[in-house]
Amino acid sequence: MKRGRLLLENVESRQWFRLLLQWQGSVIPAILPRVMFCAAFSVVITLLYQSGINLDLPIDSGLVPSIVLGLLLVFRTNTAYERYWEGRKLWGTLINTVRNLARTIWVTIQENSIKDHQEKIDILRLLVAFAVATKLHLRLEPPDEELVKFMPQQSYEKLQTMNNPPLEIAFWIGDYLQQQYEKKCIDSYQLMTTFKLLDTMVDVLGACERILKTPIPLAYSIHLKQLLLLYCLTLPFQFVDDVKWVTPPIVALISFTVFGIEEIGIEIENPFGYDANDLPLDTICQTMERNIEDLITLAPCVRHWKDRMNDFIE
Repeated sequence: MKRGRLLLENVESRQWFRLLLQWQGSVIPAILPRVMFCAAFSVVITLLYQSGINLDLPIDSGLVPSIVLGLLLVFRTNTAYERYWEGRKLWGTLINTVRNLARTIWVTIQENSIKDHQEKIDILRLLVAFAVATKLHLRLEPPDEELVKFMPQQSYEKLQTMNNPPLEIAFWIGDYLQQQYEKKCIDSYQLMTTFKLLDTMVDVLGACERILKTPIPLAYSIHLKQLLLLYCLTLPFQFVDDVKWVTPPIVALISFTVFGIEEIGIEIENPFGYDANDLPLDTICQTMERNIEDLITLAPCVRHWKDRMNDFIE
């Protein structure tokens, strides 16, 4: 037990240092030009100071701006993270709802023929298609070849003409459930249960659209960027008298910190895109697909039409 704990601690320690030096997935590539600009500006200010031009400001003059800017950055990052976490919770709800609806359809809807069995499989795959279409819709992309394997070609072509493809897929699923009720393959309680799960899927779609279509106010983003740049450009004047040529590294370090915090907020405020720090929607959809395909391999659902066929043969 103790040995296993030590091995785990060693792995975590190595991972910590690996993440410390990792370039991919960090915000360094995005903020590096801004950091280099501020460092270069501080070099110019230091040269002017060394040539006899007095440009220094009291270091205490930056105290209040630092506090105000810190509060603004905290608010910006917290707001962005709330959007990111809400998006993750919504997709977690979608995963669970798809699993529950798939299981309910697979177990409760009676099958009277092989055709009924195949229709049920097609509907279960449409549940995955709903998730994939939602992912593409949130990325402002039209339906693509990723959806072809989940539906007939005719349905795929029709989906390309729709303004809201996942909503159309939800309509197809609801239409199937209503047909099964009319054929008396499910009762009214089962119909109500399945429609409630379908409504939850549509609610998740609407909540994700709300996140997507309600960005951080533009005026706030512009003003924060302006304040960040002004703050970083005033740093050399505060340090040059005390640290001389150490000013550029200090300015670069502080700029790296504040620009990095802002960039993290920018990346995660829309959690449905392709940034390295966005939600892994591709992986989530692949997980749903594997879950549904595993469910389809289960045998109990075919007992109805098989038993009827055996009765007919006897």
